[in-house]
Amino acid sequence: MNGLEHVVWPPAPIRTQRLVLRESEARDRVAFVDLFASPEVGTYLGGPRPRDELERAVPEVPGRRPGFFVIDLDGAMIGVITLDRRDAGRPGHVRPDAGEVELGYMLLPEAWGCGYAAEACAAALDWFADALPGETLVLCTQTAHDRSLRLAAKLGFTEVERFEEYGAQQWFGVWSSATSSG
Repeated sequence: MNGLEHVVWPPAPIRTQRLVLRESEARDRVAFVDLFASPEVGTYLGGPRPRDELERAVPEVPGRRPGFFVIDLDGAMIGVITLDRRDAGRPGHVRPDAGEVELGYMLLPEAWGCGYAAEACAAALDWFADALPGETLVLCTQTAHDRSLRLAAKLGFTEVERFEEYGAQQWFGVWSSATSSG
């Protein structure tokens, strides 16, 4: 269960000024492999995955599950947003039952620096606040990832703690629809 088990999925596509957040489709598979094989994308995520491994492992329609949005620009996938229940065994929690939903996002390097991550994440946060009112949302990123830290602050996440995980210092923050302006 990932916190979205009681939400109708997939939702209608979410449109922003420039983007559409939508369910994954077969046409996204190549971009999905490119995203996970990218050395730039993998810099703060434990490194890229081998392309040949991805070609074998990625299903025809990747990421088709509740909480998984494709970020679409002009009909092409440029990244993904995930909303998943944070693993109780990992450090970083704000609820005693460790049941928080965690925001994740990745964009292809050619989409960096255009404000797409902020636009897409803000739309996903608005959707989340409507779909699961009052639910706590968390975000974790390496402290070395300056862009991600700036985005977390822009989106209204507040730092809860820092800890060591995956051989690097992590920043862990919380967002609440009740206290955020979106």
